[in-house]
Amino acid sequence: MELRDIEIFLTLADELHFGRTAQRLHLSQARVSQSVAQQERRLGGALFDRSTRAVALTVLGKQLRDDLLPAYEAIRTALAHATETARGAAGVVRLGVMGALPSEIEWLVRAYRDQHPGCDVEFVEFHFSDPAALVLSREVDLQLLWLPVPQPHLEPGPVVFREGRVLAVADGSDLAARTHVTMEDLAGRTVIDPGTRVPKTWFAAMCPERTPLGHPVHRGPRAETFHEILALVASGRAVCPLNAHVVRYYRYPGVTLLPITDAPPTEWVLALPRTPTPPHVSATPPHVSALLATARELGPRTAGPH
Repeated sequence: MELRDIEIFLTLADELHFGRTAQRLHLSQARVSQSVAQQERRLGGALFDRSTRAVALTVLGKQLRDDLLPAYEAIRTALAHATETARGAAGVVRLGVMGALPSEIEWLVRAYRDQHPGCDVEFVEFHFSDPAALVLSREVDLQLLWLPVPQPHLEPGPVVFREGRVLAVADGSDLAARTHVTMEDLAGRTVIDPGTRVPKTWFAAMCPERTPLGHPVHRGPRAETFHEILALVASGRAVCPLNAHVVRYYRYPGVTLLPITDAPPTEWVLALPRTPTPPHVSATPPHVSALLATARELGPRTAGPH
């Protein structure tokens, strides 16, 4: 079957009318009839029941339609993407980020713009308390998240930067006078509760439920935004591990930030939605794929003092 014949068959299967099919495809009705008859001879059976004034799919026709349609759509998508790529990637990538993180990946955005003059990045802020909502609803193309990605429907893309962690404590805390802490210093202390929309495994990667020696770390008052966390810490009601970049951007009255010397590094990735597609067919638009390719080419950076 030629691609044009597949298009004729699928359009007729949708319209169930030879005249409308010919009009929709800008063909003569004779050309439509000829194509269908040729395929029926090749397959050895009728694809359409034309015994009455109405046109209906036969059992063979329904089977062929159901088998062909996904492959045909995949071919159309692949050809459209190839055409866009040949013309050069162009478009705006909407990237979900938290707080000050755009400044941490400015080097990546700048390189992307230089490599692809027709492309740009638009940042859309989200809160950690609902970490996957924007990308799963397709409000953004990609989302900058720490590993592990918090949803099975998300696919981790390239790691773009790594950083250490700090512990936020109240100025009046017994820890505040120290120069640094360890993960064991969380033993018996209370950290914030991020709410029901945050997957436990994702939050536990930042705030574990137990210390390395097995002592419990208690979950306490609810906080759904970064500033709510800082307010709870300043009041002495909780402590909270945070990513180290906050030291460069935030000063909050009553809060001391202490390096956690043995915390595992946070790895930030560009996460994208998992989209079921046939093998070798990408559902990611070319301009989004181009940003992912730039990130892979440059590799991750380690965030340090600015």
